[in-house]
Amino acid sequence: MQQQQAIVLGATGATGRVLVQQLLEHPAFGSVTIFVRKAPALTHEKLKVHVIDFSKLQTYKNLIDGDVLFSALGTTRKDAGSKAKQYEVDYTYQYEFAKMALNNGVDHYALVSSYGADETSMFFYLKIKGALEEAIKKLSFQSICIYQPPSLIRQTDLLRPAEKRAIWMMKKLSRVWFLRSHQPLSVATLAEKMIAEAVQHTKGVKLFLLKDIAAP
Repeated sequence: MQQQQAIVLGATGATGRVLVQQLLEHPAFGSVTIFVRKAPALTHEKLKVHVIDFSKLQTYKNLIDGDVLFSALGTTRKDAGSKAKQYEVDYTYQYEFAKMALNNGVDHYALVSSYGADETSMFFYLKIKGALEEAIKKLSFQSICIYQPPSLIRQTDLLRPAEKRAIWMMKKLSRVWFLRSHQPLSVATLAEKMIAEAVQHTKGVKLFLLKDIAAP
């Protein structure tokens, strides 16, 4: 079986870091290309790193070459500095990148969204995520997989004290049956599911909630 070429957007984030590591170790993938603002310390014979200016994506369109695009890019309003900047990262960059990937022959797209994503939401973050989902669904990829995980358990070195407390609380609350859909999910489990679906490569648009991602 011919090995696939993976492209990862958001490779230095919580999910992206684990996803890239798993892809590099997976026999189904012969190369992993990442697009980042700052080069990571990670090196591997299968890894290709492109350090880019995301505000000038068109400049790099010819570098977007592969079979599967994993998009795990995201930020917060605090880190971005404003709603406009957050929208740019969480919607514009990802959507424009997806269109260029499609034009270059990439046929499988995997998007890390969020539980509760809805373009009509009163919450700005969920509204952006929902808007991106709807825009991506209109693109003609052979396969589109959208993942809506609840709160994610990141690597210990990336967790802030407040996040550790929040995860502990959500684990307790998720024991109540009507809150089980909010049970925290490890980024490793999410990455494993994304890769498994990319390898299977079923056609069409598929939405994955916690029960689908965490299912054995």
